[in-house]
Amino acid sequence: MKQFAVVAVIAGLAWTPFSQAQDAAKAEASLKSGGCLKCHSVSADKDGPSYKSVAAKYKGKADAAATVEGELKGGMMKVDGKDTKHAAFKGSDADLKNTVQYILSR
Repeated sequence: MKQFAVVAVIAGLAWTPFSQAQDAAKAEASLKSGGCLKCHSVSADKDGPSYKSVAAKYKGKADAAATVEGELKGGMMKVDGKDTKHAAFKGSDADLKNTVQYILSR
């Protein structure tokens, strides 16, 4: 029975990087198809902030995911304390949550 448990744990750990890679690929596809990469990139500021700077801004904040999700879904976000129009995320709620996690993990 112990051997079965050990095999199950190892299989679970081996699966984790694969599923994370799939989630990242899905998030990148959502960002590309939504036109997000016209104004944003992972590491360089363009017309919009980089995902790296967004992740740094929200690092350690309990409401980070909910805040970014609301901004993407609602089509408005705060920039320097001002409401700024932003293209609303087009996709399922699952895609939105996955994309937000991707952005915050950069």
